[in-house]
Amino acid sequence: MSFLRTALNSSVIIHPPGFYIVGFESLPSVNVFFIFLAIVYVVTVLFNGLLIIVVVINPSLHTPKFLAVINLAVIDLCLNTCTIPGMIKIFLVKDNFIPFNLCLVQMYFYYVFATSESYALTILAYDRLVAICFPLRQNSINTMRSMCCIITFTWCWVLGSITFSTSLMTKLSFCNSVRVFSYFCDYAPVFRLACNDYSMQWFAASFLSMLTLAGPFAFIVLSYVSILVTVFRMKTLDRRLKALATCVEHIIIVAIFFIPLLVIFTIGFYLGGINPDHRVLSLLSMASCLPPCINPVVYSLKTKELKTRALALVRKKGQVVSFWHVHCDPATDW
Repeated sequence: MSFLRTALNSSVIIHPPGFYIVGFESLPSVNVFFIFLAIVYVVTVLFNGLLIIVVVINPSLHTPKFLAVINLAVIDLCLNTCTIPGMIKIFLVKDNFIPFNLCLVQMYFYYVFATSESYALTILAYDRLVAICFPLRQNSINTMRSMCCIITFTWCWVLGSITFSTSLMTKLSFCNSVRVFSYFCDYAPVFRLACNDYSMQWFAASFLSMLTLAGPFAFIVLSYVSILVTVFRMKTLDRRLKALATCVEHIIIVAIFFIPLLVIFTIGFYLGGINPDHRVLSLLSMASCLPPCINPVVYSLKTKELKTRALALVRKKGQVVSFWHVHCDPATDW
């Protein structure tokens, strides 16, 4: 202990070789859980990949709305790639150690894409707001240029803010426990392991969570209040239902993404209702793996343009494969 006091008093920063991810240790039916994770990741890659291909190859879908949808699909694909392969590796190799620098890299990219997802859903809410509340001015307000500017601005803000918050972790000394009670190198569970003052890191996490969760969620709620006011002013029931139907898929994915995270941050981070080292917090945090898997499925099923073109693309690929097997497979020559 005398060495630790001397090191801290002389402002020496102590970084361990790495951390141990121990959020899975008391998880029941762990084998089933990791099989479920593998399925979630495969669905995430396939459906988001299909969604991106369908929009890219169809010029009729090159609109501000589907540019925002593509932005969300790319983020979903990257978000689950940041965490699920690492979790599956822990299960297969039985190695839960992650080097210090790699831990910071994983933390950085996870929060870049998680924060970008929050803003991507906000951009989609903005698109619905303009389409329903300003239908006559939609094409002049929500143009491809303006949508590109909005998406670029959010990405620049996200990259800058997460770079700053992640760099703060290098100022901490870890001279006690290196056991991270989460399913990846999560920001709060890691900085709480520090043996020097982490108030700056706590403030950064609090401030950014307000900007990246509470702020976008508040905008989405207000946008739907405005949409409802506009819808109830419409004269016919048919127009009301048609306008609300265009919002259903977005409301579903907003609820799936925001509600679990708001519960985590409100109960676990601010109110202290859950011990930050508790396994329940790890299980709640795993809810962030589901939205990237569900989002493209919801959009594919609820958006007529995407569903029609996706089914056409799949049928076309199936016909090409069948033709190859019949006419080009060497086995058929016999």
